[in-house]
Amino acid sequence: MTSLTPSQMETGTSLAIIAASTEPLLFLTGDLTILAASASFCRVFQIDPPKAPGRRLSEIGSGEWGMPKLTSLLKATAAGSAEIEAYEIDLDRKGQERRHLVVNARKLDVADSNNVRLLVAIADVTAARAEAKLKDELVREKTVLLQEVQHRVANSLQIIASVLLQSARRVQSEEARGHLTDAHQRVMSIAAVQHHLALSGSQDVALRSYLSQLCESLSASMISDPTVLAIVVDVDASVVDANKSVSLGLIVTELVINALKHAFPAHRHGKIVVAYRCRGPEWSLSVKDDGVGMSTGYPQAKAGLGTGIVEALARHLQARIDVADSSPGTAITISDEGVAATRAAAV
Repeated sequence: MTSLTPSQMETGTSLAIIAASTEPLLFLTGDLTILAASASFCRVFQIDPPKAPGRRLSEIGSGEWGMPKLTSLLKATAAGSAEIEAYEIDLDRKGQERRHLVVNARKLDVADSNNVRLLVAIADVTAARAEAKLKDELVREKTVLLQEVQHRVANSLQIIASVLLQSARRVQSEEARGHLTDAHQRVMSIAAVQHHLALSGSQDVALRSYLSQLCESLSASMISDPTVLAIVVDVDASVVDANKSVSLGLIVTELVINALKHAFPAHRHGKIVVAYRCRGPEWSLSVKDDGVGMSTGYPQAKAGLGTGIVEALARHLQARIDVADSSPGTAITISDEGVAATRAAAV
C-alpha cells in the first residue's frame, strides 16, 4: 500500500474543503491550472464540475475566464509580487447577461515551495450593483421632483403676493391695507426661502448666502430709498440642514419686517444688522437696529402675529429669545447658548 506524503495529504484536504465550500472558490496551481472548483462556483457560472479540474482557467466555459488583466494579476500573485483584493471585473458570456464580479486571490503557504497554490474567491455582485444603481436613480429622480415642486411653490407664492399687493392698493380701509401689505411681505419672504431651497436641493444650506438673499428680497420689497435705510448681513460660514434654515429664515423675516415698521418713523435714517454665529453646538441669531429703541420697537408689537410666529419658531428650535435696548435701537437675539448645556445637565 502506497503511503501519502504530508504534501499530498495537505493537498487532498484542501481539495476536499474547496469542493465542499458553499462560496464560489477556485484552487489553482502557479500556471493557473484548476486543482479544484467549488460546487458553488460551478453552479453559479454554469461549469460542468467533473470537467474543471486539470484544465487551465482560460479553458473552462467558452474561454470567458481567459481575461488578460485577470490572468496577469493571478500570475503576479503566484509569483508573490501582488495580491488581488476586491478586483472588479465584468464577465461576458455569449448569449448571456454580463455579470459583475469581485475577485480576491491569495498565494498559499505550502510545504513544497515548488508547487505554488492560489486560492481564488469570486463574488457575483451583479444584483447588488443593479439594486444600488436603481436606488441612486430613484434618489436623483426624487431630488429633481423636489426641486421642481419647490420652484412651483415659489412661483405660486409670488403670484399670491402679487394678488395681495393689488388688493392692498384697491381697498379704502387703511387697516385692511396694512394687513394685506403685511401678508404680501410675508408671502414674498417665504417665496424667497422656497427659491433658495430649490437651488440648494436637498442638501444643507449655507446661511451666509441664504440670509443675504432673503434680506435683499426684504429690502427690495420694503425699503423705498436704500440711502435712508439698509439691511446688513453679518453671518459666519455656518451650514445648517434645510429644516433649520427655513425656521431661521422666517424668524429673520419677521424681525426685519418689525424693525422696518416700527424702529424708523418719519423717514429716520438707520440700518438693521442681521448676524449669526455658531460655536460648536451653540448658535445665536440676532437682528439689531439703531432706530428709536424699545419704546416703539419690539415690545409694542408683542401681541402681534409676527411676535407669535417668532416665539413659535424659537420653541421649535429649542432656543430662547432675548430682547435688549442697544442704545440706540433694539437688539433681539434667538440663541441656543446655554440651552444645550441645560438639556445635557438634565440628562
